[in-house]
Amino acid sequence: MAIYDAIGTTYTTTRRPDHRIGAQIAAALGDARSVINVGAGAGSYEPPQTVLAVEPSAVMIGQRPAGSARVVQARAEALPVADGAADAVMALLTVHHWADLDAGIAELRRVARRRIVILTWDQPAFRRFWLVNEYLPQAAAFDDTRAVPVQQLAELLGGARVEPVPVPHDCTDGFGAAYWRRPEAYLDPAVRSGISMLAQVGDAALRPGLQRLAADLRDGRWHDRHRDLVRREDFDAGYRLVVADR
Repeated sequence: MAIYDAIGTTYTTTRRPDHRIGAQIAAALGDARSVINVGAGAGSYEPPQTVLAVEPSAVMIGQRPAGSARVVQARAEALPVADGAADAVMALLTVHHWADLDAGIAELRRVARRRIVILTWDQPAFRRFWLVNEYLPQAAAFDDTRAVPVQQLAELLGGARVEPVPVPHDCTDGFGAAYWRRPEAYLDPAVRSGISMLAQVGDAALRPGLQRLAADLRDGRWHDRHRDLVRREDFDAGYRLVVADR
C-alpha cells in the first residue's frame, strides 16, 4: 500500500500550491512543451503542458481536481511510458518515498528527452530548522532515515544544478517548513496531517515537543528566541530544486 493511502486522506486541506514556488518550478522546466509528473499526488504545481501524471496512491489520485492531466496509478520505478516520452519529467517532494531510488532515477532519465526537475530538501540544512532542532527531534531522526542527499541525486542524474527554494512567510503549501514564521500552525492536527514526517511519526511521539512549543508561545519564549525570523519575508529551510539537462 502506498504510504499516502494511509496519511493522505486530508492532504488537500493544507497543501495548496504556492504561486512563488510554482513560478520557480515553471522556470526550471523552461520551454518544455510536454511534461510528465512523477509522484504527482493531488496535482500540485502541474503545468498546463503536463501530458501525464503518475501516482501510486489511489487516495491521492481521488483528490485530483477536475480538469487535471491524465493520471495512471503506477510507481516511479516502473513508469508505464516509452523511452523519451516527454520533453521534461518532474518529481516534487517524492523521491524520499521511493522503494528503489536508483531504479526511479533511471526511469526519469529514460523518459525525459531534455530535462529532469526534482524538488527535494537538504537534510543537514533542514535539521537546523527550529521546529525539529528545538522541539521535534523525533521528526528529524525519522527524516534522517529517508532523506536523499542532494549530491547523490545529482550524481545519479549524471550531473545537475541545484537551486535553493526559499519558503515565503505566508506560504500556502503546508509542507514541513511552510509555517516557519507561523509557529502556532504546528499545534493544529490538520496541519500536521498534511506533513508526511509528522504524520508518520505520529502525535504520541510528538506530544512532549508540541507541549513545549505551546508553552513557549504562551510565555513569549519562542518569539524572544526567534525575533529575527518575524522580520523576514522568506526563509531557506533547505528545500532544493535539482535540475538536470539530458
